[in-house]
Amino acid sequence: MENKKVQDHDYSIVPVGEEGKKGFASMLVIMLGFTFYTGTMLTGGQLGTSLTFTTLLQVLLIGDLILGIYTALLSYISAKTSLSTHLLARYSFGKAGSYFVSGILGVTQVGWFGVSVVMLALPVSKTFSLPMWPVIIVLGIMMTASAYFGVKSLAVLSFIAVPAIAVLGCYSTGISLSEVGGFAGLSNMTQVNSLSVTAALGMVIGSFISGGTLTPDFTRFSKTPKIAVVSTVSAFFIGNILMFAFGAIGGLATGLPDISDVMIAQGLVLPGIIILGLNIWTTNDNTIYAASLAFSNITKIEKKKLVIVNGIIATVLSIILYNNFTSFLSFLSGFIPSLGAIIITDYFLVRRKEYEGEFENKKFKTANPCAFIAFVIGAGASYLPGVGCLNAVIASMISYIIVSKVTEAVSVNHAKMVEE
Repeated sequence: MENKKVQDHDYSIVPVGEEGKKGFASMLVIMLGFTFYTGTMLTGGQLGTSLTFTTLLQVLLIGDLILGIYTALLSYISAKTSLSTHLLARYSFGKAGSYFVSGILGVTQVGWFGVSVVMLALPVSKTFSLPMWPVIIVLGIMMTASAYFGVKSLAVLSFIAVPAIAVLGCYSTGISLSEVGGFAGLSNMTQVNSLSVTAALGMVIGSFISGGTLTPDFTRFSKTPKIAVVSTVSAFFIGNILMFAFGAIGGLATGLPDISDVMIAQGLVLPGIIILGLNIWTTNDNTIYAASLAFSNITKIEKKKLVIVNGIIATVLSIILYNNFTSFLSFLSGFIPSLGAIIITDYFLVRRKEYEGEFENKKFKTANPCAFIAFVIGAGASYLPGVGCLNAVIASMISYIIVSKVTEAVSVNHAKMVEE
């Protein structure tokens, strides 16, 4: 097992060793790069053109608080155990059951990688009059390469991209504010409230809760649980709010929901392409990294090899994914919060003591029916009125506790009857 740890520096199917642990600065930039996501800016743009400025601020603060709590809990667990999302799932879902979790996460992340490559290739191809496929191939190779070299590469890319995105976003936002008379003018702007607060809150939370479920894949490298939690919460309150703010203020000032369109309208064509590219790249390398960890849990193949395979598949199928499967990927993403909720509940409220001791010596159940029952209930609850993803998390947690306690009680009673 020790040889495996030395060979696999990404600890695909084993806990992260002490030699792989990282400090606060590295973890913060990795998590900031993860949260600097184009989809968040697009959502911010939609909110900015649908809500008043005051309502927008309230929705962003409440939504990011919920996201911060959810991801902080997962971060703590991963840093405490040094395990990825997929290995943590073995405790709650069972060893074979964790393959189900990894399958959903892996397929979803590979799909979004392909979709995001096209999201960037389209404006690049159009702006510079380049043929589409060569652009897709080059972008796919670049994003796959940064994920191939692991967490160190993710940190280096984020060190470069995060400040660049922040500077360009702030510059664009400054132009938007100057055009409407600053924050005072922005707060006085009257926008049609075409979204309810509940719907807006659902958009804020839903924009990143699926990605947030994969937080353990990165925070397991933290030297301490405190570093994991603080870096994650900071990233969500700094990175996520900045992304929403860039999109929302630009959308509110110009009426354009797409931040790249806002920047192009401001005459910032090249910066618009750069900010879009860096945003997608810093998220996509994390996406294909996480997808490869998922399939590594199933196949036991080292993550590096799977990064290449997944990157090729996602790049080749990118246009098909973009044109046909976005709704399917969104459908799958709706189930993912239930998976994270069950992992959180299992660790903190159901079987925390079972997480103690060496992971390599653990004997896991093949599958845990309680987890799958809670998953189905949570997935169903996401379709109830209110904030769908939040419904899924709460319903999964409550049902998992109840079903686990009932199952345990039945098992104990059965054991007593056998003894008698």
